[in-house]
Formats: sequence, C-alpha cells, structure tokens
Amino acid sequence: MNYADWLAFAETQLTGNKKTDPFINPKVDASLLLQFVTGCSRSFTLAFSETLLSPQELAQLEKLLQRRINGEPMAYILGEQPFWSLNLKVSTDTLIPRADTECLVENALDCIHRRITCKTFTGHLDILDLGTGTGAIALALAQELRSMSKNLFSFSVIGIDLVDNAVSLAKENATYNKIENVNFLQSHWFSSLKGKNFDLIVSNPPYIDEKDPHLQLGGVRFEPLSALVAREQGYADLHYIIVNALNYLKPKGWILLEHGWTQGEKVRSFFDVNFWHNIQTLVDYNQNERVTLAQLKS
Repeated sequence: MNYADWLAFAETQLTGNKKTDPFINPKVDASLLLQFVTGCSRSFTLAFSETLLSPQELAQLEKLLQRRINGEPMAYILGEQPFWSLNLKVSTDTLIPRADTECLVENALDCIHRRITCKTFTGHLDILDLGTGTGAIALALAQELRSMSKNLFSFSVIGIDLVDNAVSLAKENATYNKIENVNFLQSHWFSSLKGKNFDLIVSNPPYIDEKDPHLQLGGVRFEPLSALVAREQGYADLHYIIVNALNYLKPKGWILLEHGWTQGEKVRSFFDVNFWHNIQTLVDYNQNERVTLAQLKS
C-alpha cells in the first residue's frame, strides 16, 4: 500500500466516527498519523504519494489509526500538542493544553504590563502557576517575559502540580523549548510555598462537576479525572485558591483563574465576599466567560 492509498483508507475509517466525535478531522488526522510514522512532511507525502509503506510502517499505522477511531486524542497519540508559540510534550498524566487557555495567557500578560509600569514595581517579577500540568501557562509566560524584560527587569516563574509525573513532564518541556527562569515543584496548591509572595498568580484548576455527563464523551474520556473534576459541583478548587491566594500575593498583586463558561458569576461572588478588588470576567475566543481576574487591595 502506498501513501495515497493509505490516506484514502484512513480518511474513510475516520469519517465514520465524525458524527460521534466532532473533534475528529478525518483528512487532517490521517495526514498527521502518516507524517508521524514515516517522519516525512505533509508536502513530501503528497508529492511522493506513490511511495510504498513498509510492513513495519503499516503495522504501526494500523495501531495508531485504531486508537484514533476509538476516540483517543491526537495529542496523546502523537505525544505533542502546540500551545501559544510552543510545542509541548503531553502524556496521560496531564490535560491536553487547549486554545481557550491561551486567553488566560493573553490577559496575564496584560496584568504583567500593568504591574511592571506601576510606580511601586521593585524591578523583579514573581509569577506562580498553580496546577501547571504540561507547564503550558508557565512556559508561555516565561517565553514572553524573556522578550519583554530585555534587561529592564528580572523575573522568575514557578509552576506547581500535585502529580510528580506532571512536574517531570513540565521540566522536560522547559528543556525541550529552551526556556529558563522557570522552576517546577511538586505541591498541593500552596503547601510547598510557605513564605513566598508573588506579583501574579495564574491557574487553570479542575472545575468540572464530577456528575457532568460530558466526562464520558469524546477525547476527554482519556484525560486524568484529577485534573478535570472538583468537588462542590466543580467549584471546590476555585474557591480554595481564591481564599488562600490572599496570603501569597504581594500588595496589589493579580490573580487570574480559568473556569467553566457558566461559572463566571459564582467565581466573581467568591472574589467579592473575600474582599478582592477590580474583579472582572473575560471571554474566550468563542465569546464564552472563561477567565476571571482580581487584584489584592493592599
């Protein structure tokens, strides 16, 4: 079987799953699998479509194609996922970074700009990413700060995660993307951060209700429940962070939290009753409420 024949076959097989899994893109997914196994670019596989696949390549493609037909996300099959301007290694110990989370990075950068241009800025910026997973948010911010600082200020970024394997993966992603000024630690939220204070805290914590039926649908079935689900109808970790972050921010520091598209009102109420300032919910690229930010009063 040559490249063209296999692509046609794989596209037909994947098309049958399109109705039940809207994230399957038969043509794109088939092409990515072929590129992954052959090590050839998309342009090469198209230009030399008559190239024959070896028995070993066909066997590997059959296994990978079946995983995709079963609904396993492409990121787990290929072991990588693009995020921001990074290419991140992923594993089933972590969530797959999503495009919606990039709006958290965008708004964090806006808060950073406000912070470094205020009169009380000391010249050093400390940032904390809670529940870092692959390190996506921490690494994206560290990369942007490398360009922004230009010897005008110094900075450090800490990413923490409860799962040791996630911490190891985040460190691997820092090396893979050649990003410095970022450190990853194992911690249950703030437990390993005694005495530390930050200019900015960001987090994409678990926020899905454990009874949500969507947990049994599509590729999310393959992602770790510990990174998805929170008690109290999905609000437990959000509430915990809001209450405890007060003790880990510098005066007038900022916090930004990602949450579900229907959770904005309640998250704002958590901030309000805990005496936060400048509370605002921002929308994602689909115009859904996705990130709520707030500032410490003093």
